[in-house]
Amino acid sequence: MYMELYLMFSNFFKSIRWCKVPAFMQAKVEMGLVNEVELKSLLEQETDSPQTNAASLMEQGSLRERRAKAPRNSVVQSFKIVILSNKLNLLLPFGPLAILVHYLTDNKGWFFLLSLVGITPLAERLGYATEQLSCYTGATVGGLLNATFGNVIELIISIIALKNGMIRVVQLTLLGSILSNILLVLGCAFFCGGLVFPGKDQVFDKRNAVVSSGMLLMAVMGLLFPTFLHYTHSEVHAGSSELALSRFISCIMLVAYAAYLFFQLKSQPSFYTEKTNQNEETSNDDEDPEISKWEAIIWLSIFTAWVSLLSGYLVDAIEGTSVSWKIPISFISVILLPIVGNAAEHAGAIMFAMKDKLDLSLGVAIGSSIQISMFAVPFCVVIGWMMGAQMDLNLQLFETATLLITVIVVAFFLQLEGTSNYFKRLMLILCYLIVAASFFVHEDPHQGTDHQQICTCRTPSYTYEIL
Repeated sequence: MYMELYLMFSNFFKSIRWCKVPAFMQAKVEMGLVNEVELKSLLEQETDSPQTNAASLMEQGSLRERRAKAPRNSVVQSFKIVILSNKLNLLLPFGPLAILVHYLTDNKGWFFLLSLVGITPLAERLGYATEQLSCYTGATVGGLLNATFGNVIELIISIIALKNGMIRVVQLTLLGSILSNILLVLGCAFFCGGLVFPGKDQVFDKRNAVVSSGMLLMAVMGLLFPTFLHYTHSEVHAGSSELALSRFISCIMLVAYAAYLFFQLKSQPSFYTEKTNQNEETSNDDEDPEISKWEAIIWLSIFTAWVSLLSGYLVDAIEGTSVSWKIPISFISVILLPIVGNAAEHAGAIMFAMKDKLDLSLGVAIGSSIQISMFAVPFCVVIGWMMGAQMDLNLQLFETATLLITVIVVAFFLQLEGTSNYFKRLMLILCYLIVAASFFVHEDPHQGTDHQQICTCRTPSYTYEIL
């Protein structure tokens, strides 16, 4: 019976060229060593692999088609497409205006505000240039590009602050980026999706949400142990064990993030290929590139350089702004800076939710949080190690507890039913308001440490008294 069933399906699949039956399996069937369950598993593998190959061929064909359709724009046309086509770019002049205010006045508050406004459109344009470049690279390289440039503003600000000895600003900015993505960005995306589809529960893939929640919990675990070690006073070598543990955990987290990217792009491509094919079917016109590959690279370089310049001035003005506005540095670092840095993710997540594509919204918001927690934070620890700065994973007790509770709440919401409803939309936004209010009244006890480090490496004109 098994022999007849096997030969029937084998001849059928061979006739349509879907699979090739291994010789050793044929021998096992003939000898009666393969039961019905094993035979069914074999046939499923044989039918699944051709579908994967077909999807891969479709992706390659789509990629070649996009490259063939690559526009050849002049400099003026490229400028019109990238700069003049987006209304948000009306805020771009605030960047040069901020630099002008910096050199003409001593008002750090106005300079900080103008810099924040000037960086906002740059964050969105960085996302646009990365998206255009991804049209020519395929899904794998495109995913890596989005992972690299998705949070480039936070990384630039963190590296500049780290170079200036402002370790607490680095820690708080990266923490704020995580909180902003998983509460504010995701909550606003769910809320706006609910406005467009008021009588419908929007659905997202629960499997992917479970994996993302696990990665966030692992990141929190990596941040918890250095904090526990510090507050329990149980270091083997006082003053050095905490730093050594942070550097070791950072290396482990970087390896885990690389494995996570490999899992997404290589080991489990079927889910992402399926989503990509669905998006191409619904919006083929939107997938066509508007600028060429080299135009995207050039614009990406220009925006990155401009962000780096503005970020350098922005970091220098944080302490003066805290004194001028009479608000804590922790509130500026955790709330204000991440909102600007996450402008691209915010706009993208809301846009996808309003098109009833919650999986993409989750990929933008939760994926950005995973990148910050599993890549940016340990990367800054390693960079600080190279610079000789004692950057560690001890975010202090209040900050670490805030992150732990937030991740648990978000993981609980995501794993309930795989749907977005009015309750979840409202709760995430309200949770972020609670976090923002908490940091507004929170005085960082380690704020003076950074101030002392800054005083040793800057001129007196950049030194401020922390009140």
